Amino acid sequence: METNPTETAARLDATKVVHAVCSHDCPDSCGVLVTVDQLTGRAVKVQGDPSHPVTRGFLCGKVAKYLERVYSPDRLLYPMRRKKGVPKGPAGYGGVRGREADAFERISWDEALGEIAARLTKISAEFGPESVLPYSYAGTIGQLGYGSMDRRFFHRMGASQLARTICAEAGGVALKSVYGVKLGTVPQDFAHAGLVIAWGANIHGNNVHLWPFIEEARRRGARLVVIDPYKTRTAALADEHLAINPGTDAALALGLMHVILSMGLEDREYIAACTTGFEELKAHALRPEYSPESVAKATAIEAGTIVRLARAYAAAGRKNSVGPAVIRLNYGIQRSENGGTAARAVCMLPLLTGAWKYRGGGLQLSTSGSFKFNEDALQMPELMLASPLGRAARVVNMSQLGQALTSLGGDIKDGPRVKALFVYNSNPAAVAPNQNDVLHGMLREDLFTVVHEQFFTDTTDYADVLLPAPTFLEVKDVQGAYGHLFVQVNNRAIAPLGEARSNVAMFGELGRRMGFGEACFDDREDAMIDQALDTADPWLAGITREQLERVGHIPLQMPVNANGEVLPFSTAEWFRTPSGRGELTPVPVFAAPTESRANAAKGAYPLEFLPRKADNYMNSTFANIPLHQRMEARTAGVLEMHATDAASRKISTGDAVEVFNGRGSITLRALVNAQVSAGVVAARLDWNKLSADGVNVNALTSETLTDIGGGATFYSTLVEVRKGQAEIR
Repeated sequence: METNPTETAARLDATKVVHAVCSHDCPDSCGVLVTVDQLTGRAVKVQGDPSHPVTRGFLCGKVAKYLERVYSPDRLLYPMRRKKGVPKGPAGYGGVRGREADAFERISWDEALGEIAARLTKISAEFGPESVLPYSYAGTIGQLGYGSMDRRFFHRMGASQLARTICAEAGGVALKSVYGVKLGTVPQDFAHAGLVIAWGANIHGNNVHLWPFIEEARRRGARLVVIDPYKTRTAALADEHLAINPGTDAALALGLMHVILSMGLEDREYIAACTTGFEELKAHALRPEYSPESVAKATAIEAGTIVRLARAYAAAGRKNSVGPAVIRLNYGIQRSENGGTAARAVCMLPLLTGAWKYRGGGLQLSTSGSFKFNEDALQMPELMLASPLGRAARVVNMSQLGQALTSLGGDIKDGPRVKALFVYNSNPAAVAPNQNDVLHGMLREDLFTVVHEQFFTDTTDYADVLLPAPTFLEVKDVQGAYGHLFVQVNNRAIAPLGEARSNVAMFGELGRRMGFGEACFDDREDAMIDQALDTADPWLAGITREQLERVGHIPLQMPVNANGEVLPFSTAEWFRTPSGRGELTPVPVFAAPTESRANAAKGAYPLEFLPRKADNYMNSTFANIPLHQRMEARTAGVLEMHATDAASRKISTGDAVEVFNGRGSITLRALVNAQVSAGVVAARLDWNKLSADGVNVNALTSETLTDIGGGATFYSTLVEVRKGQAEIR
């Protein structure tokens, strides 16, 4: 059948391509091109932007089929209010998935905002504004969506501030304590490495756009070593996988230092020029408890392997080597009780060998500190002085939400009890630790809960008022990245579906409803993007919204060497610490987590538990999409066990098992495999309502905080496992 050229041209004219940015919580921040049918206003295709130097035209499996999420029949599209007499929680709709809307009635935005404003005003007057708690994280990492008008609103109200610690705070504080800024090796330069160490980093699963650069390095002769207690996708593809005991990363880092320093393999010239505290660190690392033999006992990595890795690490980049050594450190390492110390110790390694001097050498944890957007202009913390408090409000740690909701006090000692919870950009009923206390608190009839969401999640089950939220295709924003060095604009590709409203629009209108007369509550997206870019930081110099709208992405104006290369921390000028150098003190000291086999002896809970993130979800996002569920089917509802632990409990693959400790229990199906070592079991984070018994892995985790940064300690969890009564299907 012949094609009519005129009809073809008409069809092409009927579409447009819009530059967007994936705003999900991922280091890659992919450039996205969205094809929109201009006749219907419907997005018909999403693809990677081939002009982006890092993400280079391909999308991860999560976003490649993103339109299934945008146009899902399960989208929450209208404001809703809990019906009178309907209890909170899954009981409100009988616990049957797909029937969640039965617990709610549709209302208008005018009704919803009016009720929210009235309830918050009443609660604030009766109990004080700090009885209102916002709860959000990185459901979007765009500057406006993550933290702008929402912060203005809660600052002006005098609501409690939220310490957003649940994911990255311990590692971020650790990195800054050594370098003064969250910055690292340029991702493109991984192609020039001779040794890549993925330390607690499942690159192939959640940082996939770094993978091609690593593969390029491997084609040139580089080796990839993975250090991880779980055999991840990345570990399965590596040249070597070191299955370290959970929570012992600081010991391994110090053991590597011990070998490097005892053999004189350090770069003395670089150390003298760019660090402080070396002699103190050297004396500490050479202590007997950090010898390869001692470290082997703590980590379960053989002493000979530790020596071999240390020597290879120190030699990389020097004469006759393929290239320098680079460490891709990810946040899994800092989700244990001494995780901040562990991250600090690993971050010090390239300072000892001078790996930063070479293209492709160094370390990357996060590059987010490179983007000095004007957050004060966006968030306006000074509005707290105009609140009824007239001062900065108290701070509640999001990693202790269970305590905050069940305690009679504040954080959790000062101030009023939390009487109102406003959730957006997060799903705390699924992702917060110590889940039983969290859900118990959210069931309180005296707690007024508002949830701004795209779907009926575990958290919406506890809402009094639901508000529809847009996807990143439906908003405009500006964004940096924590895995590369490009500023990008996310242009709105399609109109918001149904009655979805952005954070900017929703909180601005709610501020006006609350009687906040400041002009800042009238700001719209373009003005706020301009405010974000109005900064004196030289790395953002000259970048404007208009430029971004024309080209989509612009590199930061980073300093370069004589060869035009961006080599962070290659010279002392890069450091932003008080000393102006890499800081090797205070020295990191290894201590086994309280909840670890080292301290459990023969207690009631002898197994270390890894509550893993799914490869094809983003934390709890995407868990409800059928396509992603199919991709994750192998580990859905599964507890992965080593054969030794399974045999001693008379457990076989397919058996129903109860995983329990003093905080709670979950029912799973056993999968006996080699993904974990003896003494370690693993299960995947999922929605509660997708599980056999209505709870997930966080029924077992605690609200203990990390040693640095006050982060969550998901990976410091002890459990026992016993065979259940029947097979789970």
